[in-house]
Amino acid sequence: MPADLLLPGVTATPVPTARLTQQVLHAEGTDPFGGGEAVLFVHGNVSSAAFWQPQLLALDPRWRALAVDLRGYGSTDPLPVDARRGVRDWADDLGALIDALGLDRVHLVGWSMGAGVVLQHLLDAPQRISSVVLVAPVSPYGFGGTTGHDGQRVHPDGTGSGGGAANPDFVAALAAGDTSADAPTSPRSILRAFYVAPGSLPLDPAMEDVFVASMLTTRTGPDHYPGDATAVEAWPGTAPGERGVLNTMAPTVLDVSGIVDLPVKPPVLWVRGDADQIVSDTSAFDLAFLGSVGAVPGWPGEAVFPPQPMVTQTRAVLDRYAASGGRYREALLPGVGHSPHVERPQEFTVALLEHLTHPALAPSNTPETPGPDDLG
Repeated sequence: MPADLLLPGVTATPVPTARLTQQVLHAEGTDPFGGGEAVLFVHGNVSSAAFWQPQLLALDPRWRALAVDLRGYGSTDPLPVDARRGVRDWADDLGALIDALGLDRVHLVGWSMGAGVVLQHLLDAPQRISSVVLVAPVSPYGFGGTTGHDGQRVHPDGTGSGGGAANPDFVAALAAGDTSADAPTSPRSILRAFYVAPGSLPLDPAMEDVFVASMLTTRTGPDHYPGDATAVEAWPGTAPGERGVLNTMAPTVLDVSGIVDLPVKPPVLWVRGDADQIVSDTSAFDLAFLGSVGAVPGWPGEAVFPPQPMVTQTRAVLDRYAASGGRYREALLPGVGHSPHVERPQEFTVALLEHLTHPALAPSNTPETPGPDDLG
């Protein structure tokens, strides 16, 4: 682990598992293999476990807070990502890590793409999960190429999603290790403009450097980020490939809405910001929405290729989850973008602790949006 990624009080432990060696971050003095109730944090795309460090330091040691680098990020083995399996490469890696750490049950916290990984693991091994926290989660129906609250594909082949949806200048900046803010597509510029709401990064510039260094641990290429792509005639001219990160979230391979049918449903906390530009019903990374505002030419119109209502889709699935016996609570943070744990770390930690301590108190039928007094 590069030294510039670790905050004082945080350390890294490589954990050999049956699938690969995975790097786990934790507070100094916390034994990843020790006792106590475990909370496992799973990062999102173009990031690493380093984004969770404030939470690792904030949680009481009783929780055994751990954050894992997914394959292709951080210092976990950079094995290729088989997108034909959706996010199951990462979900299976997560299961192998839980086995290696000797955990019977675990609380899972997933951010963005990592929330999709968490929900996939919930589908595959529900008996192991004590509770779930979804932080600005990817839609249960993937990223791009769907419409309606129930995630209907605009095209059967997932056109509009996958590796071809990435900005090539951003990919090149990642591969080059660009730490500047000279171009709007540099990792630092993307962090400032889209990972967070404008002006909501922590005031400490050293923290911004940590987050940029974390983004730059992302492996690039067809087996990693963004993955390969398939050229098609239909607008916008690209459909998913079979390798790499963005193809794992194509609607042809990712659908975790089946959580509504689980016989046992752990409580869910859904945390999001109302200024999120990445996961949104008007996402700045959805080619259909970009087409609707003229940023991608040739958009065939709302009737042919509508933008994906990502938040609406998540709410519809969680409402069904609650109606079929589960419980969830929605914590909406005003003025917050795609990274609630980065932008409002104290409020996020308060909401997380309330969930961990009293998960059964979450309402069973309607989402609850806490006010300032609830979040601290």
